[in-house]
Amino acid sequence: MLGLIGKKVGMTQVFDAQGRLTPVTVIKIEGNVVVSDRNEEKNGYSAAVLGSIDKKKSTITKPYAGQFKEVCEPKQHVMEFRDYDREVAVGEVLGVDIFKDISFVDVTGTSKGKGFAGGMKRHGFKGGRATHGSKFHRDIGGTSMSSTPSRTFKGTRMAGHMGNERTTVQNLKVVRVDEEMQVLMVKGAIPGPAQSVVIVKKAIKK
Repeated sequence: MLGLIGKKVGMTQVFDAQGRLTPVTVIKIEGNVVVSDRNEEKNGYSAAVLGSIDKKKSTITKPYAGQFKEVCEPKQHVMEFRDYDREVAVGEVLGVDIFKDISFVDVTGTSKGKGFAGGMKRHGFKGGRATHGSKFHRDIGGTSMSSTPSRTFKGTRMAGHMGNERTTVQNLKVVRVDEEMQVLMVKGAIPGPAQSVVIVKKAIKK
């Protein structure tokens, strides 16, 4: 699985040769260093471990720094990519150019937290009518059965914490790959606020 660690810069728009406007999200790919590799003989599976963005020295512990010994400076974000589609060597720095021949990507990030939300906002419930003396407006209605089983089942859609979850958006079209600025532009929106860390992978369905 071909992939890199990136940082969401924000959204903008680009025009193509026909003058059509496309909304895009800009993803900055800071040098991804191959920290170590996993192989079938030693680990039982094949994978590449990538690290990105230098970690603040005052927050580094000796056990954490040990995995980067003789390879690079300790990195803030470390991610393992199973069955990497490209031959890589420990210490090699990967850039956005690995996506230049790829048309679609999947982007994984942590969605924006929206705090405690009601059923209508969180799950898109319709609610009740707004007129004719109705006392049922934004309630979620009944959540369980009567005397049997006389309780609410786990997983029932109700009010609660909304957002702040690991989310993947699939099949985003790659609009532009800027090797000079190490920037990837994909059509549409991706999870998380600006400056948040995201994982960009080659689309598994396209």
